[in-house]
Amino acid sequence: MNPFTSLRRHLTPTQINIYFSIICFFSPPVLGSVVSFVFNGGGLWSVFLLASGRRRFNIDGPMLAMTVAIYAYCVAIVLASIVNGALGPDLKYFLPLITLLLFPISYSTWSITEKITLASIAVLASAAACCGALAIAVVQYHWVGMRAEGGAGNAIVFATVTCLAAMTCLAGALSGIVKGWKALSGAALAGVMAVLLSGSRIIWLALPIAAIAVLLINRRRFTGANLMRPALIAGAACLLVGAIGFPVIMDRADFLFSDLDALTTKGDHSTPIGLRVAMWEIGVGAFREMPIFGHGISGSRALMKQGFHDQFGMTAGYNHYHDGFLTAAVQAGLLGALTLAAIFVVAARNAARALRLSADPVERFGATMIIVTVITYLIGGLTGIIVGHDILDSTLMVFLVSGTYLACGRTVPPIAKGAAAIPSADSQRS
Repeated sequence: MNPFTSLRRHLTPTQINIYFSIICFFSPPVLGSVVSFVFNGGGLWSVFLLASGRRRFNIDGPMLAMTVAIYAYCVAIVLASIVNGALGPDLKYFLPLITLLLFPISYSTWSITEKITLASIAVLASAAACCGALAIAVVQYHWVGMRAEGGAGNAIVFATVTCLAAMTCLAGALSGIVKGWKALSGAALAGVMAVLLSGSRIIWLALPIAAIAVLLINRRRFTGANLMRPALIAGAACLLVGAIGFPVIMDRADFLFSDLDALTTKGDHSTPIGLRVAMWEIGVGAFREMPIFGHGISGSRALMKQGFHDQFGMTAGYNHYHDGFLTAAVQAGLLGALTLAAIFVVAARNAARALRLSADPVERFGATMIIVTVITYLIGGLTGIIVGHDILDSTLMVFLVSGTYLACGRTVPPIAKGAAAIPSADSQRS
């Protein structure tokens, strides 16, 4: 038999989707920008498949609501540039929007995979990612002597995507959709340790809040009779994390208090905390100047440099204001900030509806993925980026696409001709 013929028979659309999903969930903490190349490449290939009739464009209520919210944000960003007469200079900055615009395309392709298969991939690939993240973090922190950045090349980005992977492992262990809860719990613990070694204090805050949300969603699985053992395991895990992570926590706390002292007593804005405060002051002033449509992307960057020079006598400039919503407000005004918020409001609403109506463990797992993503990105975005970074944007889409599909989407066959959509339990109820 021709080896290429054999290869084609094995590389079915569903099988390709499985490999694609594995890479998307495994790569963010370990391989960094690989997730961006894979997700965007897969999305662009899906455009061709849809155009050629080899995929069905899957439109359902939850997907449509998410698409409207995401596209509204993209329109707000472009509109700000038009209003400011900066469409030409800003064109190169619109490229990251392509990742967001691929949401409905990727949704349509991902939904040819059976839900239980995709959920299992998400859990197992995330478990492998947590273990890989910890291995890299230990080398970087203890041998190289730096904050763990994993494959992302940035400590905050690494902590964000590793937090998502760890919470996916925890959700998988508690939901029961994948066997081996002990191994999954161990992988989640590895992810938590990697986040600690990153030294990203804001994700340290997001991590326990997301974990509590996962526990609350799965609380029905615990009764008085079997509660003691999980409680003891959770307590032991917390003690272990505290004991191992104590030096890192104290070190980062010392830096925090030192930066705050320098800012309050000397007005020193050259420290990491001081720079953030300076950016927030510049950003708030810029927003007040153009509250409706904002200054556009290139305009907001120019204001950053000018603000540092005029207000603080410093030569500095960044492409964001170390607050996701403030960045959106400066770039696209209230329209940008509100449409960005709408993405997470719609996502949380889809998840809440699935949790309220569905008892299916796979659908509840998908809703949990969405809730964890919303918590992690919103809290992390208070002092960092929400959208506008290739790894964060691609990972956000991976979790929103797969989470929305698992929670309340419908499965469709890979070939559109003569095939009817297979409704999920949620669509049947509605």
